[in-house]
Amino acid sequence: MTKTVEFLFDLGSPYSYLAWYQLPKVAQAQGARIVYTPVLLGGIFQATGNASPAGVPAKARYLDADLQRWAQAWGVPYSPNPAFPINTLALMRGAVAMQMQGDEPFQRYMDAMYQAMFGQPRNLGDPAEVAAVLTAAGFDAARFMAQIGDQAVKDKLKDNTTQAVARGVFGAPSFFVGDALFWGQDRIDQVGQALAGVMLQ
Repeated sequence: MTKTVEFLFDLGSPYSYLAWYQLPKVAQAQGARIVYTPVLLGGIFQATGNASPAGVPAKARYLDADLQRWAQAWGVPYSPNPAFPINTLALMRGAVAMQMQGDEPFQRYMDAMYQAMFGQPRNLGDPAEVAAVLTAAGFDAARFMAQIGDQAVKDKLKDNTTQAVARGVFGAPSFFVGDALFWGQDRIDQVGQALAGVMLQ
C-alpha cells in the first residue's frame, strides 16, 4: 500500500511556498505520494478565530527574517511580496480548477503562481498581472477566468476548507499522515518520520 501525505496549502502563505518545494523531497525519500488539498486560509482563520501573524508588527519583522533563513537553508529563492496582503480567493479557485484538469496543469500553475508570489514577486491581486503570469506559463487567461467562476470549482474549494477546519486545521501549511496533523513547514521532518513509521502519530 502506497504511503500518502496530505498537504493543505494557500498561495498566500509564504511557509506553504517553502513547503511546496521541500515536501516532495521528503515524500520521495519515504516512497510516499502527496495528496494536494487547496484551501482558503482566510476562511480557516475566520472559522477558527486565528489570524495572520503578519498583522502583528513585531511578528511581521521576525517572520521576514525567519522566512529568509528557511529559504536559504532549503535553497529556495524567496522575496517578500510588497503587494501584500493579497486576496487569494481567485488564485485558490484556480488551483482547484487546474487540479481538476490533471497533475501536469496543476503543477505548472502552482509553480508559476508561487514564483510570482514569492520567487520574483508580482502583484497577484491585479487581474492583469495574474493574466500575464498565466499566459507566460502557457495558459489561456480568458479560459482561466471562466473556470474559476464554475460553481463546481467554488464548491470544491469551500468543501476543502470546511473539511479542513472540521479535522482540526487552523493554519497553513498543514499536513496529514493518516489522522495525524502536522502544522508548519518546520514540521516537515516530523512528517518524514511519521511516513517512516518512527514517530507516534
